Amino acid sequence: MPPDRLPTGIASVDRLLGGGLETDVVTELYGEGGSGKTLFCLDVAARVAREGRWVLYVDTEGVSLERLRSVGGSDLDRLLGRFLLSAPKDLEEQGRAIAAACALARDGRRPTGLLVVDSATNFYRLSLSSPEEDDAREALALELAELVATARARAVPVLLTNQVWRSPKDGSLEPIGGSFLNHAAKTILRFDRREGPLRTVVLVKHRARPEGSASFRITSRGLESADGG
Repeated sequence: MPPDRLPTGIASVDRLLGGGLETDVVTELYGEGGSGKTLFCLDVAARVAREGRWVLYVDTEGVSLERLRSVGGSDLDRLLGRFLLSAPKDLEEQGRAIAAACALARDGRRPTGLLVVDSATNFYRLSLSSPEEDDAREALALELAELVATARARAVPVLLTNQVWRSPKDGSLEPIGGSFLNHAAKTILRFDRREGPLRTVVLVKHRARPEGSASFRITSRGLESADGG
């Protein structure tokens, strides 16, 4: 695998990405609820923790113990020893949590292998069409800038999940945050629900890879390739 990639452990997705997640950029995951975004983040996080590196996880939606067990299995307690989890309750707390995570990733005292924000737009969405929308957009932009700078400075891959809204024009699902969020992310993956445990990942944007798609399956052990290999 290329040295500038973090393998996800899902063969079909790693082929799509040319070996895995780029380590010096922000990767955005968007899709409707239940499309597998959080499970993907947890699956990659568990892989990183098993390799002895730290995971800095900012959780705005409430990661359930059941989800953690599904990817951690018997290793759960050991993996949690490599997780630094924060659970902000509003956008202001989210900003402080991201700033703290970026500072920890940059100081180098803990070998950080992954930084996750799930979901980056949960609280921002609540401000839309309100008097606080402009302030919330500015706060989110500052958080994104800090995440981008940290990824570049320390070669720490950043995963952030994004919520969606349905376009009134054609009914398509679009990521929240508009162009400023999409500009910050150098890789963008759309997660689509399919029948049963199957999900599709669509590569919407990448600085070195062509557009394409891959499939995975949600199992009791975590995520597995559904494209063979």
